[in-house]
Amino acid sequence: MMLVDDQRLVRGGLSMLVNSQPDLQVVMEADDGLAAIDVFDRMVSEGQAPQVILMDVRMPHCDGLEAARRILERDGEREVSEDERVRIIMLTTFDTDEYVYSAVRAGASGFLLKDTPPEQLLEAIRTVHRGDAVIAPSATRRLLEQMIPVLDSPAPVVPTAPAAESGPAIPSAAGSELPKATFIPAEHASLEPVQDYPHRELIEQLSPREFEVLGLIARGLSNAEITRELVLSEATVKTHVSHVLAKLGARDRVQAVIMAYEAGIAH
Repeated sequence: MMLVDDQRLVRGGLSMLVNSQPDLQVVMEADDGLAAIDVFDRMVSEGQAPQVILMDVRMPHCDGLEAARRILERDGEREVSEDERVRIIMLTTFDTDEYVYSAVRAGASGFLLKDTPPEQLLEAIRTVHRGDAVIAPSATRRLLEQMIPVLDSPAPVVPTAPAAESGPAIPSAAGSELPKATFIPAEHASLEPVQDYPHRELIEQLSPREFEVLGLIARGLSNAEITRELVLSEATVKTHVSHVLAKLGARDRVQAVIMAYEAGIAH
């Protein structure tokens, strides 16, 4: 994995913590966003792309958000499997950081405070490496605040589709929760062509079953719970989830849920 922070002391502490684990290793460091992009490009050219990047948000020359966006764009151009994609965890000192929503939308797989307990940070690294996402409790609150304009905007009309009951909340790091989602189920044919909303073209690529799976993801259900809900095998559900993420261009379930909220099909 790679560490990106403009403070040498912070990088040193994180490196010692990570390298103390038998299954984790820091292979490269960078002191600002531009350096991180250069290091990533060099590692990719050498066939040694990092699997996880811990990146500070606020750095000189190029902040972590812009660096993450550029790195993820470059990573998307690589012809590798989803398991080999780089995952980025954004780190910040302040729980009022305004970049949470933008970071998640850009594709970051995690957002944590620098005072996160060591054991939780290590677990977060392993979690995002598995393809899941983690968000610190206070960062989750900021994420919800920045989603309010989206949640207050008119939802697209989906005729013949009654609203479902609210599902369970989506867990994030340290027990925090994303909002409970009410998903509006619909067959593909019921989406009126005159309606317009964010991500419409991407969402309309989903099959009816994938659309249903997205709804269950938005309700916070795990793969095992979706398996029971739809009476499908876990392997089939995993395939559907992978197809949903791929068609939406979402790097993880959190980003897919945000896209569902922005499209007005979950609220």
